[in-house]
Amino acid sequence: MLQRVTESLSQLSWALDGWIIAAAVLCAAASALLGPFLVLRRMSMMGDAISHAVLPGLAVAFLVTGSRASLPMFVGAAIVGILTALFTEWVRGYGKVDEGASMGVVFTALFALGLLLVVQAADKVDLDPGCVLYGAIELTPLDTTSFAGHEIPRVVLTLGSVCLLNLICVTLFFKELKISSFDPALATTLGINARFMHYLLMTLVAITAVACFESVGNILVVAMLIVPAAAAYMLTDRLSVMVVLTVILGVLAAVLGHLSAIAVPAAFGYESTNTAGMIALVSGCLFLLATLLAPRHGIISKLITRARLSRQIAEGTVPGEAGSDRPASP
Repeated sequence: MLQRVTESLSQLSWALDGWIIAAAVLCAAASALLGPFLVLRRMSMMGDAISHAVLPGLAVAFLVTGSRASLPMFVGAAIVGILTALFTEWVRGYGKVDEGASMGVVFTALFALGLLLVVQAADKVDLDPGCVLYGAIELTPLDTTSFAGHEIPRVVLTLGSVCLLNLICVTLFFKELKISSFDPALATTLGINARFMHYLLMTLVAITAVACFESVGNILVVAMLIVPAAAAYMLTDRLSVMVVLTVILGVLAAVLGHLSAIAVPAAFGYESTNTAGMIALVSGCLFLLATLLAPRHGIISKLITRARLSRQIAEGTVPGEAGSDRPASP
């Protein structure tokens, strides 16, 4: 078994696997920069809603241009992604329903509209449901473009640009995003436009979800946005540290995910499996480890704390502070 794993990993090459890992890392990093704010705002499913709702944007872009070229597809999907965030907020505000219900109303309606539009285009274009669900990150090295005299995969350039955009926005507006995430009313009293911060975040989420759509598919976008952030939430009480840990965990999941997609099936005599799916699986495993082993809020730590508290009560001594559930602090 070990020999088969070693042989499969020894065949890795930068020309193929290197670019796949680069795309996965950029996708994970771009998503991880926004994930903590979605978790703290209790909007974890927004990425999933947007990734489903972009379908009509893709269909309209194809029907209008008659082409599957990347630029019109990206523009169409990004516009609908942003509209999804706007419509969700509108339904929540004027419909007097909670965030989850408003997301459900908007993304199911847009997804259904997208399916109807796809039916109109189905006779003219080949549709691969597996690509929509799981992405096509393995095909990253095949679609290249010239950049600074080098042939670079188009997906890597797109995800790199989105990652840089997210990094700049989070760095410039970190204080505003932090305060508006914890207390929008306080942000308003301090002169921060909480509504603008909300729409800025939703716009970045929409652009990121669309950029990651081609690589990891619409279903797994939510794993990249939320799971590393949820794991980091277990490990720290500070938002700045949470953002850094989320990026680290996301990048780690991306690298280990691709390597595991090659090595794990080889260990049992099978061919390599889907990279995007394995990245999501590794992310889930990292979250499980964080849930079990987090120093303050992990299951094992809480069991030890409760056992110590029970012993102190039995001995009649004054117990120390046992800790409590919390949101991440600024």
